Amino acid sequence: MEDVAQMPFNRYPTPNRLLLGLTVLVVEDSRFACEAMRLLCLRSGARIRRADCLASARHHLRVYRPSAIIVDLGLPDGSGLDLIADLSTAQPRVAAILATSGDPAQEDGALRVGADGFLPKPLESLASFQQAILDCLPPDQRPNGPRPLVDQWVEPDTLSLRDDMIHAAELLADGQDTAQLAYVAQFLTGVARSARDGALEEAAETLARERQQGRPVGSSTAKLAALLQERLAVRLAI
Repeated sequence: MEDVAQMPFNRYPTPNRLLLGLTVLVVEDSRFACEAMRLLCLRSGARIRRADCLASARHHLRVYRPSAIIVDLGLPDGSGLDLIADLSTAQPRVAAILATSGDPAQEDGALRVGADGFLPKPLESLASFQQAILDCLPPDQRPNGPRPLVDQWVEPDTLSLRDDMIHAAELLADGQDTAQLAYVAQFLTGVARSARDGALEEAAETLARERQQGRPVGSSTAKLAALLQERLAVRLAI
């Protein structure tokens, strides 16, 4: 059977479904961010597969080659930069390699190691999402003809946001391992930015900063845990 992901791109897209025929592998540990990308792919006509860590992504890539891959830069088992660097030199190469992060300062580093493009979080705009992927594809894999100008915005299910907060709260409760705290801080910074939760973002950034400076983190960890419990309690009541 012919692999749909490898068939000519221009046989599938339509003006309203510009990514029809593509398979997108999303390497993302946040369920909230991944839900946003699922909706963006669905409305674009693309199929989506998800990996929540580097190990899972590498397993996927041993089995099949996606048309495009979107890699979050902060993952539980390492940096997405390492995966991007490997993918950029692999043969055959994934046609479109994009990095994503809630920290726009990460863009230069991602492009240096081989990413074709960068998607800043929060991911909400359908037009921006489609354009970012199309810009990274080889010219012969881009659709011809006019493209719609009307944009749409996605709103991920808040249940996925609750899942992210539960996950972070459990990690904080597990202990004060330095590497784990670093991961929780960057994970929650991205989640908070995607959810536009300024207080949670500030608390996560404070934890990251104090840890990097070698300062005691007990107070900032406790504050972050309290904010998570407040939000979980409100969402449970709703």
